[in-house]
Amino acid sequence: MTETTSLLDNPILEGTTTPLPLFDRIKPEHVLPAIDAEVKRARKVVARLTELPDPDWNSLMIPLEEIDERIGRAWGPVGHLNSVCDSEALRPVYQQGVAKMTEWSSELGQNEALYAAIRKVSERDDFANLSDQRKKVIEHALRDFKLSGAELEGPAKKRFTAINMRLSELSTAFGEHVLDATHAFELHLVHASDVAGLPASVLASAQQRASQSDKEGGWLITLDAPSYVPFMQFADNRGLRETMYRKHVTRASTGTLDNGPVIDEILALRTEAAALLGFAHYAASSLASKMANDVTEVTGFLRELAAKSKPQAQEEFAELQSFAANELGIDELQAWDVAYAAEKLRLKTYAISQEELKPYFPEKSVVSGMFGLVEKLYAITIKEHEDVPKWHESVRFFEVFNSSGQQIAAFYLDPYARAHKRGGAWMDECIVRWQRPDGRLQLPVAYLVCNFDAPVGDRPALWTHDEVTTLFHEFGHGLHHMLTTVDELSVSGIRGVPWDAVELPSQFMENFCWERQVVDLFARHFETGETLPDSLFDKMLAAKNFQSAMIMLRQIEFSLFDTLLHSEYKPDESVQQMLDQVRDEVSVLKPPAFNRFQNSFSHIFAGGYAAGYYSYKWAEVLSADVYATFEEEGILNAVTANRLREELLSIGGSKEIMDAFVAFRGRKPSVDALLRHSGLSAEQGVKNE
Repeated sequence: MTETTSLLDNPILEGTTTPLPLFDRIKPEHVLPAIDAEVKRARKVVARLTELPDPDWNSLMIPLEEIDERIGRAWGPVGHLNSVCDSEALRPVYQQGVAKMTEWSSELGQNEALYAAIRKVSERDDFANLSDQRKKVIEHALRDFKLSGAELEGPAKKRFTAINMRLSELSTAFGEHVLDATHAFELHLVHASDVAGLPASVLASAQQRASQSDKEGGWLITLDAPSYVPFMQFADNRGLRETMYRKHVTRASTGTLDNGPVIDEILALRTEAAALLGFAHYAASSLASKMANDVTEVTGFLRELAAKSKPQAQEEFAELQSFAANELGIDELQAWDVAYAAEKLRLKTYAISQEELKPYFPEKSVVSGMFGLVEKLYAITIKEHEDVPKWHESVRFFEVFNSSGQQIAAFYLDPYARAHKRGGAWMDECIVRWQRPDGRLQLPVAYLVCNFDAPVGDRPALWTHDEVTTLFHEFGHGLHHMLTTVDELSVSGIRGVPWDAVELPSQFMENFCWERQVVDLFARHFETGETLPDSLFDKMLAAKNFQSAMIMLRQIEFSLFDTLLHSEYKPDESVQQMLDQVRDEVSVLKPPAFNRFQNSFSHIFAGGYAAGYYSYKWAEVLSADVYATFEEEGILNAVTANRLREELLSIGGSKEIMDAFVAFRGRKPSVDALLRHSGLSAEQGVKNE
């Protein structure tokens, strides 16, 4: 078979022009030939573009958008499969693919001739005539060239490229170590006394897990969140809780999977790369494309929230310690007791638990109710379409239509935890909205991925209210991607949106999970069909801000650690020392010395949140203030929702987010709404009654 023939039969390449990726045909052996072919093609186009004597939007920028689209359509499905269907066969070719993509990205980002050509476009007399979207594309392109090292020369440029190559390898290795360490340990329990306290639904899932893993009876507990979290909340056996906790917080910290050396090398290389670009530290280079102006603004923001949360958090922790000692016989509260004691205290205080709510949140009702909410708010219709290529039998596919019946978007939903799928929940772009040069409008398609319990036997999947909130969160990201009306690829959907604003639509959606009129749309008992009783809803609402200040401080701890780590990094000071210092400053609950949380902190070492984890809280301020508008004008007010859609959800990265926020809200954001929603007041440490 010739190379040409094999490329013609390559479903990855074929998928760059089909409506959707051909997931049912993609195999590991297709990956590298497809990437090589697309990069080879792109290099030829770039070489031609750099020779243009008088480049303009049509002659230069449109071909660059086409390159971006084709390579993205080839590589995107591969990265997605690596996350949802990791395998021994795919992993090595994915690693090689990452190296090839990093090399291409560095090559393109450092192309001086291309950089000069785009500058020429920005200096043309007719630049002012371009649309605001196109001006923003060029503005972002010039900024990103600088951040990619295009202005570096000689050895510095060569070193910068080498650093980026190595960082991509390390990031991939970090994530693989966490995944492998998570799946390397499991607890097979066969005695009923070992699972005392676990609710029936948790036991059923653990039994099914054992059966699927070919265990002879009993219950299988793993470090995956749907198994680990409820075990830590409900298991009466303190010794087993300690075992699970130790295994969870020491993941990827020993042997061949130890991420300690990986972290040290990542930090050293990030610091060196930032210095080559002329930044004082890596955090400064990260913030160059974010809303926040500098590290001082970020740390000031975080410390303000900490100061307003810590007094209440101290009260919450003291209450938990007293309860554990007096009611549970735990005189010295340990880290592996906290979730257990908290659940018991929640149950005593509010007479409600997550498990009690699960029967009211079956998958079918939750999904259809969520769809009903967004259909009402945004005048859209969502319909399932089954006949599309998928990567797993449990994946579903939906199409989105506007009020005129025209399709405007689509998305995949992959809700269940399973082996070879990385943990957590996320939204990612599959296809980006784009007015193609040939006149066709390319519609956006999203991936929505969660890790919830699957159906057990004849019983439907039942989710906790926390998981329902997670689903709403990811769907908020999905709406941001799918409701865009931007036509230019580089600033469409979530592209070009500052990292510290991208969580706004997702966190905004979470608020609806606490509204009675919305909960009635999706809370239906899986056996009786009855809605959530007022008594349960009232308890759920009362318990909403249970230990909210402790939760707030935990997120601030992660955020401040990340920011300081990337702005005050010193090779002779250990990462653990930095984390300990942050905990001394903001935490009320100090983890044990053996805790190696940082070794599995994938957000900043294997994801896109390096020197940006604060974005969750930053965007939460924005989202809480946006939601306050709905509280003022009507929770299901379609007029308000349409204004939100027009001013924020649809604009992608084509406008400054602060300007868009002010256009929607009529003023700049305030932390007051977030503090109020969290059960705190704007006054330091004072509770709202």
